[in-house]
This record gives sequence, structure tokens and C-alpha cells, in this order.
Amino acid sequence: MLRRTLLLWILLLAHTILHAQQAYVFTKGLISGPCHQYGRQALFTDQLAFLLNANKLITPVEGGSAPTNEKDAAGSWQAITADSAGTFSGRSINNGYLYLTYESATAQTAVLNISGHQMVYVNGVPHAGDVYRYGWMYFPVQLKKGLNEFFVRTARSWGRQGLQAQLLFPQQPVYISKADSTMPFIVTGQQNDERWGAVVIVNTTTKPLKGLQLKATIAGKELTTALPDIAAMTTRKVGFRMDAGNIRQKGDASCKLSLLNGKQAIDEKTIALQVVDPGDHYSSTFVSNIDGSIQYYSVSPQVPAAANTGKAPSLFLSVHGAEVQAINQARAYIQKDWGVLVAPTNRRPRGFNWEDWGRLDALEVLAIAKQTFSPDPSRIYLTGHSMGGHGSWYLGATYPGKWAAIAPCSGYPTLMGYGSADGLIPDSPRNNTEKVLLRASNPSNVLKLATNYKAAGVYILHGDSDKVVSVNYARQMKQVLSGFHPDYSYYEYPGGEHWYGNQCVDWDPLFAYFKWHTITPDSTYNNIDFTTANPAISSGLRWAHILQQQQSLEFSRVQLSRSADRHTISGTTTNVQTLALVLSGIKPGATINIQLDGEAPIIYTKQSADTLYLHKASAWTPGTLPAASEKGIQRNGTLKEAFNNRMVFVYGTTGTKEENEWAYNKARYDAETWYYRGNGAVDLIADKDFNAAAYPDRGIILYGHAGSNKAWNALLQHCPIQVSSGKLQAGNKQFTGDDLAAYFVWPRADSKTASIAVISGTGLAGLRAAEANQYFAGGSGFPDYMIFSADLLKGDINAVKTAGFYDNKWQME
Repeated sequence: MLRRTLLLWILLLAHTILHAQQAYVFTKGLISGPCHQYGRQALFTDQLAFLLNANKLITPVEGGSAPTNEKDAAGSWQAITADSAGTFSGRSINNGYLYLTYESATAQTAVLNISGHQMVYVNGVPHAGDVYRYGWMYFPVQLKKGLNEFFVRTARSWGRQGLQAQLLFPQQPVYISKADSTMPFIVTGQQNDERWGAVVIVNTTTKPLKGLQLKATIAGKELTTALPDIAAMTTRKVGFRMDAGNIRQKGDASCKLSLLNGKQAIDEKTIALQVVDPGDHYSSTFVSNIDGSIQYYSVSPQVPAAANTGKAPSLFLSVHGAEVQAINQARAYIQKDWGVLVAPTNRRPRGFNWEDWGRLDALEVLAIAKQTFSPDPSRIYLTGHSMGGHGSWYLGATYPGKWAAIAPCSGYPTLMGYGSADGLIPDSPRNNTEKVLLRASNPSNVLKLATNYKAAGVYILHGDSDKVVSVNYARQMKQVLSGFHPDYSYYEYPGGEHWYGNQCVDWDPLFAYFKWHTITPDSTYNNIDFTTANPAISSGLRWAHILQQQQSLEFSRVQLSRSADRHTISGTTTNVQTLALVLSGIKPGATINIQLDGEAPIIYTKQSADTLYLHKASAWTPGTLPAASEKGIQRNGTLKEAFNNRMVFVYGTTGTKEENEWAYNKARYDAETWYYRGNGAVDLIADKDFNAAAYPDRGIILYGHAGSNKAWNALLQHCPIQVSSGKLQAGNKQFTGDDLAAYFVWPRADSKTASIAVISGTGLAGLRAAEANQYFAGGSGFPDYMIFSADLLKGDINAVKTAGFYDNKWQME
């Protein structure tokens, strides 16, 4: 009955919209000067957002007063007109806002499509941006009768390429969008009976879509997939199964998609498929453990004749540069007779700079590649170009021991030094507050992790005329390595710019260098020098692992040596609370002499277990594995950690009308941003419908406060941070007012791995102050908790009331 009612409602609405205007292109607007600054840290400035949230923003008029810039200089609104292609461009588009309006004859739903912007407020409601101008961001918006206002946030460097905006009035209220599909290649001769693809479903109705299915038909074979719920007024990328078992020849093929409500097709689309032979480059899809979405990786397969010799291939993991698709990265390499090359996606061509969820994507693909191709475990290599050169520096330093050798090509080492589209990570904190906030970015600082490169060979390749990523970065890293590394090679390509053909990645001497290197067996690896800033990201090397830190997110280091017979271990530690030593190969009953930090030796008799746990109090003492409820390698804090483990967004419905609307709009805004940044999808769940037991071991993102989100008390009853209407308690500190905002993380009590991230405020002013979501920017630093007032939007760093990290027992420091 519910399906039938929904179907009739959809058909009736579709009939109404058929007679409506199909599209409206914005051609006139007003532009303001610079008034905001967002980047790779928790601090930000947005003068217009401050005024908008406080209901103090004066309706823009030409020549009228606009929000001030970061130097408190008064601005003004100036008229701007799009060109014949509907593009707003020019130097005036520079870290400000473009004001657009639409006069609607009636209240109605439309689909907004903008490209070239950071985000947009639609009648005060935030929606995600398309800063890289992909053009496929379509999201439903509710237009009111009369004047509708759009404040479009512009970026600093995109004025030359321009910005386009249009309203669409689709003929169907629910439909399939092919603009951003994720599809596998069909490889002849392989088993193609079940693969995964993904497309976007647009729901312009005010009701969530439940129980829909997607039927995929390929060459007569059908597979039907039940779809997750699609929230009201949202787009969602959904995965579906397909069976290409009837396709056996290279050439053209297609997949017909039918969106079903029961047996009734709501929409149908046809998507082209790429069919290749086994020796061709290709892409494969997989279900990501990060969020359950469909991702892909690409392959430059081993030369077929060599692959049939029975000898295990080498494996090359190649990480791409900004705006490069993984399939194009793979195609930049000719096939090797001694190995297979695999290129992950970083979740998007820009994605996360191979940090955060880009890092996790690389690890997922590495694991899949090992399972799929069964490579020689001693011959695993890492390389990449440009942003992928940074990815090689970063992944190589973060995961020593995984690679026989790494080869950064035309890359920059740190986001602190280069920055890219989201800006720099600051390197000179202005006060103790910013110092604490920047501490959360320490895992990005490969210069502090550089001694980890000892575990692998390093080949640096860079063009000496590179104007995009200066060769000085390569020279900097050469200088760093020269101080300690016994095995690195360096080459500057004469006259080479940023891209000087495929040889700037597929360089014969580079692969020759790889061929000389293998991963040293653990049994002969007796000297360890390992540094980490977060054990939950990277905990150790070979037989030594840092399980807990004394100070969260400060750098921890172990420098250890063991005798050839493994019965003596000595060395030093820095910022280590719990250390694990793997004693495999030593027979039970044998005696081991362990001396750390100049203390008296620990004489330990080997037990049946292979791992010894040492804890630092006044001195090092043997102990047990820390409880899973404590901080450790499975869960170590920072706000961003909760956005893992197939997160769900739980929005509040028990506050005021305005607070409830904020919670849903903010959750949707974050879901849109996650989709754009990470090619992902998230469940949006009302607190009244949320049951933690139904989502075991999944990250939870909570929107609202104790009085506005029904799930709060069950999930956060033991948390030292409590937020309610007009009041915020953080340990022994109490703050009052309705303009306080909070970001903080807390472990799920019913899980050993998952965490809860809370986006909260003491009232509508505080909640709106928490709308910024640069926690999705790769490498951006967010501590365990941060409390601030709405004055932060005006650039006042003193608006941060408190920020910091919990200790290992989740108590506030």
C-alpha cells in the first residue's frame, strides 16, 4: 500500500512538473570582495556566514556594503554579468561571494547545478560545492514563492576558469543521473558473472525513498539490487550488481538500468560499458570498507606471456596526481614482464591528497591487489607523480616495511610546504590554542617521519624546469636523505617540466632501481628506527610497535637494536606509553635482556605468547595488552577518526523547529560534501529511527545537542563534554550562551573500533557556527575536541574556548 501511494504521488508530481520551465541559467549577479578564509585546519574566517547566521546580513544591492575582508577593509557589492556561455569570470571572483536571485511564481522544488564554487547558501541552507568544476553536482532545493537568494562562496584562484549556475526543473521527481557513474571494465576471458557499478539517484520529493531496487540488464542477463534508503531532497550514489557473463568479445556493450518501485519502473537509463581483452589496461570495482560505497582501481597487467610462467609477479602501487583518473594513471605505464601495476583512486581525482581517506583507499587497493595477483611479498613497490609524488612520500614514510622501494616523481613532501587547492597547513602557530589544533596535523608532516625511509630504497625523479611543483622540493628531500639514508638515488631530468611525457613516471632507470630491491626478511632486520604521530594510523615497523602515546598526536619514536640471536634488545623511546615487542623465533623458556632509555635491564623469560607488552610509568615494566576501551592502535581519537567504519549520520528531531531543520540540513550538507570529495554515500537517519544495535561497529556522526538529539544520552552519557540548550560543560569548565559550537569525538562503548563524532551547539547561533566542514579537506587537523563561539567566523582566534586531546583512558588532559 505504501509503495502504491508513493508511486501515485510521484506520477502526479511528474505530470505537474512536465508543464514547468525546464531550466533557468543565472546570468546576472552581484559579487563581493574577499571575506572568507578556509583551509587545512580547524580555524576559519567567514564574515558573510557570520552575518547570515546572525540574521544581520543586509540584502545585497549594487554599490551597497559587503562583508569586510581579513584586514577589516570595507567591501561593496559590484554587478557581474555572465558571458554568452553562462560563465561568470574575472579577477573579481576571489574568495568572496556571488549573490544570485530567482523569483519563483510559486513554492516548488528545483535541482540546482553550480560548478566552480566552494559551497552555496540557498535561502540560508548550506549545500556542497563543485570547486573543481566537474559539472555533475545536482541537488534538490526548495524554492519559496517570491524571492529566492543564493550566496555562492567563491574560491581564490578560480576566477579565470569561471563559475556557472543554473536551476533545473526535471520532468521526473525521482530519476537516475549517469553524469557520475562508476563502472568496471569487462575483461574477456575473466569471470564477469557479478560485478559492481554505481550511479546517482536524485530524489526531489519531500519524502524518503524506501524499498527501491535497481535492475541491471547486460546482454540478456539480469541482476536486481535492493537499494538503501534515499533521504528526502537528496542525491545519493548507490551501488548495484551486474552480470556480464554473456559478453565474450572486445567491443561495444551496454548496461540498461531500471529503477524499480515494486514492479513499476520509475526511470530507465543505458550506460556504455568498456570491454577489453586480458592484456589491456582495465578498471575493477569493489565495495569499500570505509563507507560501503563502490570504488574502483585500475591495472596495467603483467605481459600475458610472462604472467603464465608460474613465477609470482612484482606489484607496483602507483598513486596519481591531481585531476588524474586512476585508469589514465595505469595507462601511462607500458606493461612489465616482471610485475603488475595497480592504481587506486584516492576516492576522487583530487580526493584527499592521499591522506586521510585517500590513504585508506590506497591500503584497501593494496590489500585487494595482493589477494588478486598473489605477488612476491618481497617485491612490493610504491610510486606516483605530482600529488601522487606527495602520496609516495607520505605513504612511504607512514608505512615503512610495506615497500621494497619507493619512487616519488615530481612530488612535494608536505601539505605544510606546498598546500595545493585547500591551502597550506600553517607551520607557525600564533598561540597555544593554534599549537594544539595544528598538533592534529602532525601525521601529515613527513619531514618529521623522514627516518622511516631507512626501511626502503628511495628513487627521486623530478624535471629541473618544473614550474608546478618546483624541483627545489626534490632537492630538499635529497638533502634530508643525505643525512642518514644509505640507499637512495636521485635524478633531475634536464629541461623536464611538470609533465614531460610518460617517461616522467614510466622511467626505465626507476624500474631498474626497483628491480634491485627486495623487502628484507624480518628475521634479519635487527635495527629499527620508527616514528609516528598517531598509532591508529601507523603503529610500528617489523617487530616493534607503539601501541599508546604519552601525549596524543605528538611525535613518538623508537630506536631499537637487537642481537643476531634476538636475546638482547636495547634502545631509546620518545613519547611512548605502551610498546609491543614481537619475539617470534625465540623458544619459550629462553631469557631475553631488554634495556630501554638507559634504565636497568628487564630480564624476561619468554612465555608461549610471541608478543611482550611493556608499559612506561616511572620505569618500563612488562604488562598486558591495553584494554580495547582505551586509546590505541584500534582507536586513538581526533574528530576525523569517526568518519570511518561505514559511518552513519544521525540528525536530531527533538529540538526546536529551527534546530531540527538545522540538524537535517547540516547532515545533508556533510553527506553532499562526502559524496563530492570521496565518491561516497552515507545513511542519513533521524534520531527517533536510530538504534545503535542495528549499526554495530559503525562510526556515528551526531548532529544536535542533548535536548535536540534523542540518541545523545545513550551514546554520550559518560562523555566529559555535555552540550544542552544555553550551556556547555567540558570537564571542569562550563560555558553559557546560545552561540557556542562544539566538535568532539567519543568512543562507542559497544564497539572496540568505532567512534562517535559530535557536531553540536548550545543554540541556533552555535549550531550554525559549526556548519563549516573542512574536516573533509585532506590533511586538515582536528583534535579530539574543540569548543568555540560564533565569533570564530569573524577571524577571532580567542573565540576558541578550549581544544585538546583525551588521555589514553579518554579523560580530558
